[in-house]
Amino acid sequence: MILIARISGQHTRPMCYLLLLMILQLGLHTAEGVWPLPQTLISSTERFHLSPQAFYFGYGRQSAAQQGCSVLDAAFKRYFALIFPDYTSGRWNLFSDKNESKILLQICLVFSGRASLKAVTVWGALRGLESFSQLVYQDDFGSYFVNKTDIKDFPRFQFRGILLDTSRHYLPVQAILKTLDAMAYSKFNVFHWHIVDDPSFPYQSRTFPDLSSKGAFHPMTHIYTQSDVRRVISHARMRGIRVLPEFDSPGHTKSWGKGQPDLLTPCYKGGIPSGTFGPINPALPSTYHFMATLFKEVSVVFPDSYIHLGGDEVDFSCWKSNPYVRAFMQKMGFGSDFTKLEAFYMENIVNITSALNKTSIVWQDVFDYHERVSTPQQITHINYEVRSTYYAELSRMTKAGMRVVLAAPWYINHISYGQDWHNYYTVQPLNFSGTEEQKKLVIGGEVCMWGEYVDATNLTPRLWPRASAAAERLWSDEKQTSNVDMAFPRLQDFRCKLVRRGIQAEPLYVGHCKQEYQGI
Repeated sequence: MILIARISGQHTRPMCYLLLLMILQLGLHTAEGVWPLPQTLISSTERFHLSPQAFYFGYGRQSAAQQGCSVLDAAFKRYFALIFPDYTSGRWNLFSDKNESKILLQICLVFSGRASLKAVTVWGALRGLESFSQLVYQDDFGSYFVNKTDIKDFPRFQFRGILLDTSRHYLPVQAILKTLDAMAYSKFNVFHWHIVDDPSFPYQSRTFPDLSSKGAFHPMTHIYTQSDVRRVISHARMRGIRVLPEFDSPGHTKSWGKGQPDLLTPCYKGGIPSGTFGPINPALPSTYHFMATLFKEVSVVFPDSYIHLGGDEVDFSCWKSNPYVRAFMQKMGFGSDFTKLEAFYMENIVNITSALNKTSIVWQDVFDYHERVSTPQQITHINYEVRSTYYAELSRMTKAGMRVVLAAPWYINHISYGQDWHNYYTVQPLNFSGTEEQKKLVIGGEVCMWGEYVDATNLTPRLWPRASAAAERLWSDEKQTSNVDMAFPRLQDFRCKLVRRGIQAEPLYVGHCKQEYQGI
């Protein structure tokens, strides 16, 4: 049996060819499915018995990485436990030449009793391990099997994200880590951490500690310390997931003002301050000094090359009421066009993050209000949910040379009765008016889980397996995965795999899983 994964990843460093080492015994059965569907999957009824005591991972002699490659060493341990969940010895196997009774497989040698996984990057190897783990199944007597299978695979889109909102409800670190696990099972590779917003500021800044001590729901229990952030980033990296932080401004910043005086705009009523505050004040030089200092820290804490700057849903009414803001607009020649004022602010923030060697991502409002803020180096995030609107946005943005991430059709915090996963599965991200060159600028998509009605009690069942429908759309060939009726049995089987792995994924319809409720 051969499993070949040719999967592009986040980095282009040549890497690990790895071998899956096992003793295989011949039999017959039907192979289980893989989710998301690989680009090419050829399976037969010929099956092989897998013995946990004689199953080994190892590196090929020609591999660019060997034992000591931390990502793969950890993945071997993790996937050994996933492949053999009932094997209780607590050990995992790495091949040693001293084990003369075992079979050492050479990469690309394909014949009975051997398996290999070939990948260009370490991240591709992780995806191949996931595919292999889904091929292994148990019979009614608890024996493990895998069918003879040939897979060649790569993702359709490079950016496959999940957004979690940790401001409207605080999500414990453990809930985030479990989400990262489930993301890896569905081959998502970007965790978009919408970490702060109007309701709370849980990120604990070393430079500005009052932001969380005064802006979080609780200054001790409902914050993310620097150690927490490092833990999330490390957990994500070991699963091939990048962490994209979002510090949304100038709107969505009420919690910021609790710990940073003079940052927000004072609102006026009848010519006098009303005692309320609006978006960040774009007219003060101190605003940009503060933002530059904060983002300097954030750029170190979050090492990814991407940073999300927000820029959406700015309420102009407070700016309009403030005489000093209006005077600043006249001085700048903006007249009464407050979209120009927002564009001015965002241009300054983009320049701050560019100086820190970060690629900025912004919500579509920034492009809509003033296209000069946007540059081809920047990425625009489409988030308004009307289908005709987001197709028009895709056409306009890509025509302007912008790279685009599509989130609009995958706001999965919405729920409805029935199999609404169909709605997420049947999205056609490239079905807009534009040239082939334009369509290459759509780098991927994102599932958004906004937090108004979501906390740790309902996050997982609301997210899974519905998000997995979008995962297949972002990974797999669209022509092979356009039929929901054909997808349903595979998704139902995958949902059962999630449940067995401790992910409390909600049911798709009536029925049952062979193994249910473990760890629930």
